[in-house]
Amino acid sequence: MLHLPVLITDLGLILAAAGITTLLFKKIKQPLVLGYILAGLLVGPHINFIPTVTDNESIHIWAEIGVIFLLFSLGLEFSFKKLVKVGGSASITAIVEVVCMLLIGFVAGKAMGWKTMDSIFLGGILSVSSTTIIIRAFEELGVKHKKFAGLVFGVLIVEDLVAILLLVLLSTLAVSQQFAGAEMFFSILKLLFFLILWFIGGIFLVPTFLKATKKLMNDETMLIVSIALCLLMVLLAVKVGFSPALGAFIMGSILAETTQAEKIEHLTKSVKDLFAAIFFVSVGMLIDPGILIDYAVPILIITIATVLGKFLSSGLGALLSGQPLKTSVQTGMSLAQIGEFSFIIATLGLTLKVTSDFLYPIAVAVSAITTFTTPYLIKASEPFYLFLERTLPKSWVAAINRYSSSTAGITTMSDWKTLLKSYTFNTIIHSVILIAIIFLGSRYLHPFITKNLINGNKGIIISLIISLIFMAPFLWALAIRRIERKAHSHLWLNKKYTRGPLIALEVLRVALAIFAVCFLIFQFYNTWVAMVIALILIVSGMIIFSRKLQAFYDRLEHRFLYNLNAREEQNKQPEILPWDTHLTELTIAPESALVGKSLIELAVREKYGVNIALIERGNMMIPTPGRDERLYPNDKVMLIGTDDQLAAVGELFKGTNNDNQESAFPKKDMTLQKIVINASSPVFAQTIRESGIREKTQGLVVGIERNGIRILNPDSDLVFENEDIVWIVGNNKKIPDLLKKV
Repeated sequence: MLHLPVLITDLGLILAAAGITTLLFKKIKQPLVLGYILAGLLVGPHINFIPTVTDNESIHIWAEIGVIFLLFSLGLEFSFKKLVKVGGSASITAIVEVVCMLLIGFVAGKAMGWKTMDSIFLGGILSVSSTTIIIRAFEELGVKHKKFAGLVFGVLIVEDLVAILLLVLLSTLAVSQQFAGAEMFFSILKLLFFLILWFIGGIFLVPTFLKATKKLMNDETMLIVSIALCLLMVLLAVKVGFSPALGAFIMGSILAETTQAEKIEHLTKSVKDLFAAIFFVSVGMLIDPGILIDYAVPILIITIATVLGKFLSSGLGALLSGQPLKTSVQTGMSLAQIGEFSFIIATLGLTLKVTSDFLYPIAVAVSAITTFTTPYLIKASEPFYLFLERTLPKSWVAAINRYSSSTAGITTMSDWKTLLKSYTFNTIIHSVILIAIIFLGSRYLHPFITKNLINGNKGIIISLIISLIFMAPFLWALAIRRIERKAHSHLWLNKKYTRGPLIALEVLRVALAIFAVCFLIFQFYNTWVAMVIALILIVSGMIIFSRKLQAFYDRLEHRFLYNLNAREEQNKQPEILPWDTHLTELTIAPESALVGKSLIELAVREKYGVNIALIERGNMMIPTPGRDERLYPNDKVMLIGTDDQLAAVGELFKGTNNDNQESAFPKKDMTLQKIVINASSPVFAQTIRESGIREKTQGLVVGIERNGIRILNPDSDLVFENEDIVWIVGNNKKIPDLLKKV
């Protein structure tokens, strides 16, 4: 008798329960995540009236795979360039929110008498909003085109990165069991070091690899390669002491910068959905209903703290960043929930055995409640803003408006700011690369050479020379390369008293390069004489080969920037953001009344006050289209206008206009029919064109059989004769009335 492994039975049970609950939640129009959690509760060990999962250990492995793919998909939507572009408003809002919620969570936990570690993890759980829930709510409510939605998406991008940082910090804190400032500082430095290194290396290598293998890639191989890259980065992250989730997120964010990002996201979506479902089911399996009853009051307190705390902190952050009161209120009420990252942080506490058993189900319960409240809060945000505007003192509202207007104009940078920003960026990037080369040379290259090729002093010299060759272009860029020539020359020529600081900056750059070389040599030799001799030779070599190093470095930089900007160049769109208007993208539905009409016929500017900035049609971009340009199904149109203007014109794009019945007859009514013509038929002795079949029956004559001869796709001038057998595709309710009438 064949034996079925327990893992397969458990997996079948999980997916069956998930399938049933998700169908139910689809029917009642609720987030699928809650359906998965309910499924986990039903098949978990705490409810016994239906079959339950028995091999919990294997399910936890599946769930960890789910976390990996969930973070990989979040990385694909993240993109480091998006983080740079979100600007100060989103960054300030996110930082204020995270800091405030960390404090609120910690204080709430301590006030309820919880342990310090439970309170710290509660702060982490409450600090991150749910990207999945917010995007779904925005789509259902049709507010993605509104101005505040752009700010919310920017905040979510920053929060994703903060959540990764929190995972690292909480892991360090959980292992040390105490707040060690030095250890935390080094953990942050280590994280930043590897983030920069992986991003630079990934952007340089991965897009180049995908481009070189593009002709060999079909959907199957692209899927396999994408998952392989994800898991390789997971292995690398674990190897250096980080969580698998961090590695998956980093590889996703690297692939997000490639021209294949949309295709990879589409191909991996099914894999992510499967394993993410298992993860969320495993979340539900850990919930004990008894704990939820016992901790009903803490759940209520934490829910109120989450909604009020996130509304106030996000709204305050948006106000401080210079956003108007309306945008700040709408942003704060949109972010008032917790979600998938909160589950991951709660799971981390359980895995490391540093949090109490009740914290996890409480976090899930709060997430479920705030998921239900989120759409209602978003809908209520504008009325609540109007209430605040009427209630608050007029002087307060005027002061907020003045502050928002004044901060909106602060965009210029002085020469000093420009120069210092570039020097800092240059120093950090090249220092990270040089440190990585030094450690690779001393920890891996040298042992390999001495073990497999040449031992002794010769092996050391060869290892040192190879390391220095790899370091040379980056040493040149760190110490000698000219940065921001225009700003530098302005400061040097126009203000003599700035020459001292400029010379000091150049000396600092050279000193850092010399230190990097000394640090490398010290890994192999600890005598000062050897170090001085080697240093003299290296400096001389860099001066002699300066031009070649510059040319080689320029090629490296060009390749990196090409890979970094390839996706943006492919989908390049103009940025037009005047006054209180903003840019949004709408897709023309095939049934929309806009299809086939020219811009002059539509007159959207005259009727709605909206301007069309760009039309994207497949791979073709039409910036500032002319008046005679026509719109076609699935065109992506970039519109610029206010929230109200965009909302009004948005209905046209959806194709909800059903004024005539002809556009709405069921697809099943379109059939292929055989009709026999006789002398009493209305179309007898008429040409196909004269008969009006196309106009009256929405039909098309595809074939005629006459005297045993078949005519495929007959000409429209062909005359119908007696006993013609006509094959016609059209509306089966109208064809008989026209052709069979006697």
